[in-house]
Amino acid sequence: MSFDGRLLSGVTVLAAVVESGSFRRAAVVLGMSDSGVGRAVARLETRVGVRLLDRTTRSLALTEEGRRFYELVVPGLADIEDAASELVSSPESVRGKLRVDVDPFFLRTMLADRLADFLEEYPEVELDLLTRETVGDLMVNGIDLAIRSGEPSLSSSYVSQKLLETRVLTVAAPRYLALRGHPRHPSDLTNHDCIHFRNPATDRPFPWEFHRAGQILTVPTTGRLMLSDVTAMLRACASGVGVAQTVEVGTQDLVNAGQLVELFPQWCDERFGLYALYPSRYAPSPRVRCFIDFVMKAVHS
Repeated sequence: MSFDGRLLSGVTVLAAVVESGSFRRAAVVLGMSDSGVGRAVARLETRVGVRLLDRTTRSLALTEEGRRFYELVVPGLADIEDAASELVSSPESVRGKLRVDVDPFFLRTMLADRLADFLEEYPEVELDLLTRETVGDLMVNGIDLAIRSGEPSLSSSYVSQKLLETRVLTVAAPRYLALRGHPRHPSDLTNHDCIHFRNPATDRPFPWEFHRAGQILTVPTTGRLMLSDVTAMLRACASGVGVAQTVEVGTQDLVNAGQLVELFPQWCDERFGLYALYPSRYAPSPRVRCFIDFVMKAVHS
């Protein structure tokens, strides 16, 4: 297919429609009329020979062909924007909107207090942080970068870069231990109240494992409380509800302050990773690279 300016213009309009969620909002962003946006999308569909959007009076969504087309071409618009920025500014300049899907617990405990430093260092970056339970399709959702905990289970269309590796701890509050006794071995937890954490992929609690020198011990646990928010789990644990498994990052301060007690320091060889995820088809933009560097400094400071 030969290149023409109308094709690029149509792709730009399509991207605005998808990102804004409606023809009307896209028209406002682009400075066009609603009908002008509709005609541009229709011309693009004629040009590529497939229907790209399913649209009704109340909603619109990409068709399967539209989703594949969007994934292939829209990242190129960001490349064009970055190339233009580099031509008119110094190589060190970082600018534009950056959408990052961040693990909510990591955002609260490690990043929130440092965001002012990032925004001060990069005054031309507009930062949009989202917190979701699972990573969806980054490109379709217009997300430049995801910062997520746990081993990535994504296809080869994404690059994963490990930012941090942290220990898995088993903890309880002094109040709980005074009432129920201090378990000496992980197997003792069968007689204790354990706070379960929901796996968003299965909607079931994560299994309790204990690692030591290559040995893995799985312990069946019971409890009347299950949560999907780490901060809430730690607060409940600190109040004396029961025993919890969590990661050292964001928890060690509570242990140091005496609010929580680490139960099995000899059984804590299990590691949990924090990863940066981004599409592999294109090199990360300067603003993505700078945010990854910012996160690396935050977790290692």
